[in-house]
Amino acid sequence: MLISGVDEAGRGPVIGPLVIAGVSIDENDLPKLADLGVKDSKLLSPQRRETLAAQIKELSFNCHIVSLSPHEIDRVVERGRRLHKLNRLEAQAMARVITVLTPDVVYVDAADILADRFGEHIAENLSFSPKIVCEHKADASYPIVSAASIIAKVERDKVISQLQKKHGNMGCGYPSDPNTIKFLEDWIRKFGDYPDFVRKSWKTAKRVKSKANPRQKKLH
Repeated sequence: MLISGVDEAGRGPVIGPLVIAGVSIDENDLPKLADLGVKDSKLLSPQRRETLAAQIKELSFNCHIVSLSPHEIDRVVERGRRLHKLNRLEAQAMARVITVLTPDVVYVDAADILADRFGEHIAENLSFSPKIVCEHKADASYPIVSAASIIAKVERDKVISQLQKKHGNMGCGYPSDPNTIKFLEDWIRKFGDYPDFVRKSWKTAKRVKSKANPRQKKLH
């Protein structure tokens, strides 16, 4: 039986893509993930994640990644009901990953506050019917989802690292990072608008731009 796990990295940042990763493994090999020390990517150092990512890929039957660009996210979010639209976009992306993996059973870390609803949104975008186990904090409960979270985080970190080399220190890309805010402020002052790797629909990005351009219409 083929078992898959699917998770994301980069849902909240104002900079960079939202990365969805999936891992498939033979059911009999699942204990090997725990033997490797696979766990929620947030609990691992960057170096440990990179090491584990290589080992996971070697052990797995298949891995697949889908990256949603800031433009794709902005296009959906700006249509209204930001959270709802982002959930649907993420569910569709996860369905694309699952379609490539073709598992018998897939474990998913739910992005929606209603885990069952998120699973239904994934299922409606599939042309086959695997068993879908969709739960909150699945990356902490199922090593197969932890494996997917590691793959996703390593991929996103790689993108941010490449952007850093080209454009300078932008922090981790999250609104809570002072280096990220400073980068946005400096960029707007210099160029007047954001590059394509910034999520322009995010409140943080709008607030920074509005502050730099006080004549703009006040945000509601």
